Amino acid sequence: MAEMAQNTDPAPLVLNGVEVALLGRVLLRQSLQVLPGQIVSVMGPSGAGKSTLLAAIVGALSPEFQLRGQVMLGGKDVTGLPTEARSIGMLFQDPLLFPHLNVAQNLAFGLARHWRGGARRHAIEAALADIGLAGFGPRDPATLSGGQKARVALMRTLLAAPRALLLDEPFSALDVDLRAQMRDLVFGRARQARLPVLMVTHDPQDARAAGGPVVHLADPAAAAP
Repeated sequence: MAEMAQNTDPAPLVLNGVEVALLGRVLLRQSLQVLPGQIVSVMGPSGAGKSTLLAAIVGALSPEFQLRGQVMLGGKDVTGLPTEARSIGMLFQDPLLFPHLNVAQNLAFGLARHWRGGARRHAIEAALADIGLAGFGPRDPATLSGGQKARVALMRTLLAAPRALLLDEPFSALDVDLRAQMRDLVFGRARQARLPVLMVTHDPQDARAAGGPVVHLADPAAAAP
């Protein structure tokens, strides 16, 4: 993890008056700051806009939505940048591994192009060993357990050296014991890399384990006349 940490400049993630609307109706408004190494949890009922907020931050809103305000990362306004240029990693409930690639190739997908030849292979082997999966490079992702897939997905994201990390219910599909292990792994690696982390969750235990501020989004139906 040392090489990845060096490639990641600690930088706060800041939302300045971010507002998402649909057909002129405002769905959410949010201003917040997530410091390097801090994990902020976003909670609220279904339909409150939690995943919409993450999509706005990462630049994946559908065209029918209107976005106002600024997404700032390390003092730079990234609001108008495409997703791939924002340096923001994201983990989902589903690990989303590429089924046509083996484990090593999935990890290689996260590495920057300047990693070549032996250095590239060494980085992948070291990453697998780092998450307790040494020798798993040739494996088909379909042969992995849920926890193993989650670890590969996490490491693929970290190998891309993001400057911020978004978590969209990444532990909800895991059993209780594995959920606790993955929380420790994800939160520990994010803090080690000094990443600002914004996590959407329905589980209060996730928020308690994160140990940071909790943002509660209101049910928009409650505000309807």
